[in-house]
Amino acid sequence: MSSTIPVGARELLRHAPFLYFLLSRSLSRFASQIAAVAIGWQIYDLTGSAFQLGMVGLVQFLPTALLVFVAGHAADRFERKRVVQLCQIAEAVTALFLAVSTFAGWLDEVQIFIATFVIGIAGAFESPATAALLPLIAPRGSLQRATAISSGAAQIATITGPALGGLIYVFAPSLPYLVIVVFWLAGAVLTGFIHTEKQELSKEATVADDVYAGVRFIRNNPAILGTISLDLFAVLLGGVTALLPIYARDILQTGPLGLGVLRAAPAVGALLMTAYLARHTINRHVGLRMFQAVIVFGAATIVFALSQWMWLSVLALALLGAADTISVVIRFSLVQLATPDEMRGRVGAVNFLFINASNQLGQFESGVTAALFGTVPAAVLGGVGTIAIALLWMKLFPSLRKVERLE
Repeated sequence: MSSTIPVGARELLRHAPFLYFLLSRSLSRFASQIAAVAIGWQIYDLTGSAFQLGMVGLVQFLPTALLVFVAGHAADRFERKRVVQLCQIAEAVTALFLAVSTFAGWLDEVQIFIATFVIGIAGAFESPATAALLPLIAPRGSLQRATAISSGAAQIATITGPALGGLIYVFAPSLPYLVIVVFWLAGAVLTGFIHTEKQELSKEATVADDVYAGVRFIRNNPAILGTISLDLFAVLLGGVTALLPIYARDILQTGPLGLGVLRAAPAVGALLMTAYLARHTINRHVGLRMFQAVIVFGAATIVFALSQWMWLSVLALALLGAADTISVVIRFSLVQLATPDEMRGRVGAVNFLFINASNQLGQFESGVTAALFGTVPAAVLGGVGTIAIALLWMKLFPSLRKVERLE
């Protein structure tokens, strides 16, 4: 890390490498959000099949599951910003293919799935390399604040990206793809401007041993194992996103507009918490604070599950998003700081797999439990399960609970 110590958010945003990183990551996130909307709508327009629409998510997730170890090894073996650049260029080229094919009128669903898979491969390599890049550019003592600001930018893209993609798609189905070509290429250029501290490249004797070293490192470090697995099970049990359409239509009776408000509420709460954490870092009892945030996440889930009022449901979801942001910032900072630089790519790849798995499987779990027990009991059960997991993990991983400081 750099020897300079800009402790405020303004000073951090004046730090050129971090600013280039933030802009590049934001453009990539915007591009991926726009791509998800455009691809989903186009697949449904072509096939009219809800099953084919669901397959888009599976095709996007498969590369992460299949390439987790290889992607992590690449982030540690090669210069990370070059890995990110190559991924952004590959994504831009794929988006250009989709734009030209859509404009020409000869794009079919098979080609869209292939292009989606290619974008998924690039994303599988880009994510761990990006995560491992941040500690190399955040000035010493500012990783927590840098993580908060970076997470906030990602939330903005998550909120506005789908709306922007939908608006552009109205004008022409090929136009969103042209926009994301520009975004990804601009991101690649900005990534090239990032100046990093020297990366410790992995030099192990055998590739196979090198690839799986991240798993062994996590397994042998209880604090990291506890942090990553806590997020996996908490999100797996506590995610209510898949149930929001049911709540909007049948329980709160608010219709499509209300569904949009419900979906935006967690991101708004996350943005507000990001703004707070960018100015006020968590300096004491960080391990305990993470467990407390997960417990609040579970409690907010229960409140939302039982609510019959729109205002209370929105408030509960916003609180849920804020608590999740605290957990994310602490988890990311703790994992990055506790991992040697030469291992950050491989550890980050496993962490990225856990995050994706918890989100995808969490939606599946919510749907199954709702079908078996009913929507409200399923959501309540998820919140109770999240709190139970947090309390159990506090007992199983005492070293994690006792972590005092991050920086």
